[in-house]
Amino acid sequence: MQTMKAALVAAIGIVAFLSCLRPGSAEENRRLALTVTIDGAIGPASASYVKEALVKAGERHAEIVILRMNTPGGLNSSMREIIADVLGSPVPVVGYVAPAGAHAASAGTYILYATHIAAMAPGTNIGAATPVQIGGPLPGLPSGTPDKDSKDKKDEPKDAMTAKATNDAIAFIRSLAELRGRNADWAEKAVREAATLSANGALQAHAIDLVARDAAELLNQIDGRVVEVGGGKTQRLATQNAVIETVDPGWTSRFLAVITDPNVSFILLMVGIYGLIFEFMSPGAVAPGVVGTICLLLGLYALNLLPINYAGLGLMLVGIALLAIEAFNPTVVIGLGGVVAFVLGAIMLVRVEAPGYRLSWSVIAIVAAMFTGFVLVVLGALRRARRGPPRVGAQAMRGLAAEVLDWNENEGHVFTHGERWQARGADTFKPGERVEVANIVDLTLVVRRPTAVSGEGGPL
Repeated sequence: MQTMKAALVAAIGIVAFLSCLRPGSAEENRRLALTVTIDGAIGPASASYVKEALVKAGERHAEIVILRMNTPGGLNSSMREIIADVLGSPVPVVGYVAPAGAHAASAGTYILYATHIAAMAPGTNIGAATPVQIGGPLPGLPSGTPDKDSKDKKDEPKDAMTAKATNDAIAFIRSLAELRGRNADWAEKAVREAATLSANGALQAHAIDLVARDAAELLNQIDGRVVEVGGGKTQRLATQNAVIETVDPGWTSRFLAVITDPNVSFILLMVGIYGLIFEFMSPGAVAPGVVGTICLLLGLYALNLLPINYAGLGLMLVGIALLAIEAFNPTVVIGLGGVVAFVLGAIMLVRVEAPGYRLSWSVIAIVAAMFTGFVLVVLGALRRARRGPPRVGAQAMRGLAAEVLDWNENEGHVFTHGERWQARGADTFKPGERVEVANIVDLTLVVRRPTAVSGEGGPL
């Protein structure tokens, strides 16, 4: 019996050991390649998405992360955040410009240079990495007087800010090229002259490492390559027949993608301010105040993530304040000044002309038209109020109907406008008789018999 018990215990132990061993060995043998897709302008949402994907890749011990790109560029701050995450990632990142017809322009070129392995699909292109001018002239205005020697000076920076931005960008992309062993001279040319290359041209210029038609071919080509990951460790890739999984953006990234659109954040800001104005004009409505507060906070949060011009934001707030004053104290100058200040501030609000982060002129025009309509409505109400009959003071009492309460010779008391008044008149009246207010002297009403039936009389 003791022998049978010992054999049974040993069998149970072996089964438990094998059951624990199999999942682990299967997980070790299962090589995983996670795909992250950037399709569109690079901004705070893209940076959040890439960060979450790299964290997930580290937790799942992925063999590699494929950063699939099709982007016209984007914000410099978001680009640098993505590059910092890629450089510090313990999981190798392959930059892959795909599908055919895609491009990695501007910020996309920097990110591609930062990845451990750079690849492109046939029919794609990279380059045009010149930093976009910040704080330049308003769209449609001339930037300066043409220079007859402009052909000889086309490579010279036009001002100190452009020179600083260009030199910083060149140093940054050259450092990435030197880190990954890629063509630093062409990288500088892409920044200084906005040069571009096709997939085959980039491969011949050593700007990228390989050309692959699809993700499966890409994994086969990079199998066995040695890369240096974050922390200075080297890793030999084993990507052949790896399982490809797509990492979808989380709700945070999707939410940021919506509200960090300058047009959406601008509209949220306007809805918030309008809601608060209506709440102050009609206290107790509750809904405008609640909705306005939420939208205002969301709009301010989105603007905090975007490179905005605070002078423009200040002008917008001044314009809105003037329009609020116009609502409570109608004038012509304050309302028109508020519209002008608001439009100028909206034009200046976003200080970078990065692709996908321009404030739409149609949105500005619609909001400006709404504010102008608001001013016109207020001015119309003011005009009607001035042309209409008086509503307060002595003049407002003239013509009101009154009921005689008591009368003695030429004086007595009447009831009108919800109050009991002392009155006098040239005629003699009986209690209950209807009279009309002709004038008011101090606090005494001068009354007379109604001359005609009038609808302007107030309530008795």
